[in-house]
Amino acid sequence: MIPPGSWLGLLGGGQLGRMFCMAAQRLGYRVAVLDPAADGPAASVADRHIHADYLDPAGLARLAALAPATTTEFENVPAAALDFLSKSSRVTPGAASVAIAQDRISEKTFLSGHGFAVAPHGVLREAGDAGVADLSLLPGIVKSARLGYDGKGQVRVGTRAEAAAAFVALTGVPCVLERLVDLACEVSVIVARDESDAVATWPVAENRHRDGILDVSIVPARVDDALAARARRVATDLARALDYRGILCVEMFVTRSGDLLVNEIAPRPHNSGHATIDACATSQFEQQARVLAGLPLGDTAQHTPAVMVNLLGDAWYDGADRVARREPAWERVLAHPRAKLHLYGKREARPGRKMGHVTCLGATLDEAIATAREVKRALRIPGADELA
Repeated sequence: MIPPGSWLGLLGGGQLGRMFCMAAQRLGYRVAVLDPAADGPAASVADRHIHADYLDPAGLARLAALAPATTTEFENVPAAALDFLSKSSRVTPGAASVAIAQDRISEKTFLSGHGFAVAPHGVLREAGDAGVADLSLLPGIVKSARLGYDGKGQVRVGTRAEAAAAFVALTGVPCVLERLVDLACEVSVIVARDESDAVATWPVAENRHRDGILDVSIVPARVDDALAARARRVATDLARALDYRGILCVEMFVTRSGDLLVNEIAPRPHNSGHATIDACATSQFEQQARVLAGLPLGDTAQHTPAVMVNLLGDAWYDGADRVARREPAWERVLAHPRAKLHLYGKREARPGRKMGHVTCLGATLDEAIATAREVKRALRIPGADELA
């Protein structure tokens, strides 16, 4: 165990890192963040900011000398950086687990090879592969194998010709062609696993997206108990199959026929787990610190129904032209006494940029959903009337 008062390291300076810092500091730890950005959300609250590239040997050496354990806040940290740190300190998650999640082809291969159900798919390594793609995969989605997130690097296609054009539009990098499935809903499970193989999962989240970006998460998901138990079991089994240490998000499709398909995995805390801060005994970020420091896992029970509303930079602008900037009506949000506002400290609001979130609590899930609708209306976030 690494005792409180010690240093913990963090690779990455975004909002997930910011919330990790705050949770670790509440437990009494000091946090050193290595981030190439000069003024990232995490660096602004960390006890120390090592301003360096993720592959900078001097920066990594400073972090390793200071912190006996280091974690990450985004999946695209170079595996070489994790390998470097692991030679002298504890690193969670490990480079091997992260490398699988960084590449959709490796991810699909791993999942299928270990018996986890996934959507039918094929691999496109060159434009010609699209011309002979299995017709049963159409209509489908062409997804870049690396660096795709929040709907980026994805193109819907209906024909082989469209798949070839999408491959070219995605700069010709290796891609996955995945068949569209008949969705009932999308869900996710956050799972924590520590060095002693202790595992804990949070209640299943029901996720809705807009333009490829998570819009709201409803927790607990409105699925039957058997499916929820199955989803949590898949997440647990997957963490063990990966020999994973840390916080892992497993995103899944629920089909109208009742199948549960693993969509993708994120080797870090996740947007759909933000409600755990206000609605659960232990948040995903506190748990991340516990695993890193070798502390016992915390209780993941949910004490209050919740809906998390994502705040994008669009809420700071008037009209479709997105030119006239304004301050959102925070007083109207906080007029709801059980609405919890979390802003990430980003200086510039840009359309599509994640600026914060609001967790709407309620005595019942219907009450939390009703508050989320009102928060969306107050902030002029689309989809309030669709939230039911």
